Amino acid sequence: MKILPITAPQFKLYGQILDGYDTAALQKAMLAIPLPETGTAYQPSIPDLEACAIYGELQNRAWGGMPIQIGMCWGRNTRLNCLEYHRNSEINIGTHDFILLLARQDQIIDGRLDTDSVAAFRVPAGILVEIYATALHYAPCHACENDGFRTAVVLPRGTNTDKPAIASGNEEDRRLRACNKWLLAHPEAPEADQGAYIGLYGTNIDLSKQ
Repeated sequence: MKILPITAPQFKLYGQILDGYDTAALQKAMLAIPLPETGTAYQPSIPDLEACAIYGELQNRAWGGMPIQIGMCWGRNTRLNCLEYHRNSEINIGTHDFILLLARQDQIIDGRLDTDSVAAFRVPAGILVEIYATALHYAPCHACENDGFRTAVVLPRGTNTDKPAIASGNEEDRRLRACNKWLLAHPEAPEADQGAYIGLYGTNIDLSKQ
């Protein structure tokens, strides 16, 4: 799989770079959080990150005054496993370069998506990148195993918290995995064993085998 830079024209289908933000203090706060020994971790909202001055800038500039949360996904990962989407964009910032595996919502056909549709993009450290609401994404992959990845995840407050209790009324309702989170799992993903909707078919992409 070819890994493209986010400056490549192909990335415009999935997101954009946000300029004019100072991410240094946020990166420092992220680096103070140890990497897990194996795998990945995720917290939707982390007070030490939200205490950084950039929180107010992101809330008022990037989100136009909407209530937001800054959490983090961090660890080591090379596999696709799942793809998710929200009803809104997501903003990411990394302490080190990281790789996003992305697809588009319009590539979901009859509730399923072929992993051959997935594209890979390398995001440089410290750069704010907006992933559009129509772009499917999941846990980043590390660009360097020794460094792992620490990626801030900025979303409307409450996203990725407990799933609301609903009665399924359509096919998409089956994908609802958490608050404002619709997820498609690959059959080989741990999430599939946990009851997640299986909506990916084809190879479960593993960048370590590319």
